[in-house]
Order: sequence, then C-alpha cells, then structure tokens
Amino acid sequence: MTSSTRHLSVVCPCHNEESNVTSLVSAVGESLAGLDVVWELILVNDGSTDATWQRIEEATSSEQRVRGINLSRNFGKEAAMLAGLRAAEGDAVVVMDADLQHPPSLLPEMLHTMHDLGVDQVVARRTRSGDPWLRTQLSKLYYRTVRSLIDVPLEDGVGDFRLISRRALTALLQLTETNRFSKGLFAWIGFPRAVVDYTNVIRGQGKSSWGLYGLVNYGIDGVIAFNARLLRLGVHLGITTVLISFLYLLWLFGRWLLYGVEAAGYLTTIGTIVLFGGIQLVVLGLMGEYVGRIHTEVKRRPAYIIADDTQHRKILSDEQAAALPSPRSVTSEAQPSATHGPAD
Repeated sequence: MTSSTRHLSVVCPCHNEESNVTSLVSAVGESLAGLDVVWELILVNDGSTDATWQRIEEATSSEQRVRGINLSRNFGKEAAMLAGLRAAEGDAVVVMDADLQHPPSLLPEMLHTMHDLGVDQVVARRTRSGDPWLRTQLSKLYYRTVRSLIDVPLEDGVGDFRLISRRALTALLQLTETNRFSKGLFAWIGFPRAVVDYTNVIRGQGKSSWGLYGLVNYGIDGVIAFNARLLRLGVHLGITTVLISFLYLLWLFGRWLLYGVEAAGYLTTIGTIVLFGGIQLVVLGLMGEYVGRIHTEVKRRPAYIIADDTQHRKILSDEQAAALPSPRSVTSEAQPSATHGPAD
C-alpha cells in the first residue's frame, strides 16, 4: 500500500455467482477489517441467468461499501472487468474473481507488498502444487508456445488477480480496443511490479462458466491481440512450401531424364492437393481472424451497456431527499392562517 493509498477499490466480475456473492462480500470485509484503508467492492453482473443480481442488490442494501453494476446482457468477463475498472474510485484497485478461487485473504499481503516495495502492480501468481501432472505440463507447454508468438511476456500461473496503482489504472484505461486480453494489457503497460505466490483454491460454490472451448478461444484471442506474427508465419510457410515444391519438381525432372515418362502417382497428387489446400485454408483463416477484429474495432461499439447501477440509485435518492422541504416548512404551509381562513 503506497503512502497515498487510502482508498481501495475491489472489482469482481460476476456471472452466475448467486451462491458466492454473500460469502465474497464477507470475506473481503474480514480481510480488510484490520487495515487503515477505506474500501469499496464493485460487483459487476455480466448477464447472469440466475439470482446473482438479486444477491448483489441485497449486499448493497446491507453494506454501503458494496456497489453493484448490472450489464444489459452477457458481454464477457473482459467487458465486465472494464466496467468495474472504469467505475473504481480508489487510489489502488484489485481485480479478482467472484468464485473465491482468488482468495481475499491475500489482499493484506498484496497491499503491504505495494507499500514496502513502491511498485505499481502486485501480481498474485498461482502455484501448480496439487494440480494433476498432465494439466501442469499442458499449461507449461501453452505458455511456452504463447510466449514465442506474442510480443508481451506472459507467465504461467499469472492471471487477472492483481493490485494496481491509480497510475497503472489510468494507463490501462487509455487502451480502448474492443477485443481485450487483459493478461496481455497488464503486461503491455509495464510499470514496476512484484509477485505474491498463493496456493490453488477450490471454487467456493457453483460451476465455472469457463469450458475447454471458451479457454481455447480466449487463448487464441490473446495470441492474435498482441502481434501480427501469425500472418508473417503464413508468409514463411508459403515460401517454404514453394521451395519444397520446386525441389520436388526438380526431383521429378531428374527421374524423367533417367527413366523416361512414368505414370503419375495417385497418392502423390492427392497428398500435394490436400497439403496446399490445407495451407491455404489456414492462412485464409488467420487473415479472416485479423480482418474480423479490424471490423469489430472500426465500428467503435461500446464494450458493454449498463442497465442498472446501485451507486446512481443512491445519488438520485440523496438528491431527492435534499430537494424535499423540511418538515417544519411543510407543517407551516399546510396550516392556513387565521386572516385567510374561510368566513363564518
């Protein structure tokens, strides 16, 4: 916690987390109770189909430091996170999941680390202890592959769970692209950072909204969002294929000089057609991914639409209360004077 950090904002995107909202609010409050910091908890409902928004409204009624933002539909975790970050008013901001797999008990250590080291980002890194061996190896392979393809450093076990300063948040909010990959954006803005390790925590309750298909697509988004290297890879692949084909033609020509005309090989022909067709489809698909993202960006649609905000309700309620006349003036205006009363 930097010397200027007196107000902390905790941002939690929520999707179908009705069974975790109450526990989350309690856990955050208990973790920050002994710290000299004013805090707010911003819960962003990302189009949940269960009673998540009702639980958030109940939490805002019982705890004034909780603010609820309800998006008009499911825009995705990245959009919900952006909505919460834009609403945050703290000198420092924590981003964490609402399913309690990001332990709120780690918040004091993260704040003290920021204060002691004077960094702008304190990253919570999940250790792989307790994970199955195969999952650990696949995760390492994924990050090793991604690091070779993108232009920003990504680290295994490091996600969105982190504490960032107001300076880092201001820089992050200047990045206005629609297709967001926050892991890469946090790395791209730079600034000094520190790492705090924590052990993997089992999900509180409910079921995760992230399946294998969603995780694969999220990984593809991350690779495409931070470089055009895949397009260049397509160029290199095309050049390599042309060279191999040229060498193959030279080999065929040599066989023709030595042995004369031979019947064309069926497997060779089909294999060549399939190879070239596959390469063309892959390159066209990559081009389509980039063109599709360009199409999305140039439309400049908002990343999300807010349907309800409990903070605005409170502001409106306070303004309405201030506009009401005082009880004394209401009483005096309600009583007619003797000189203007009805005649006998």
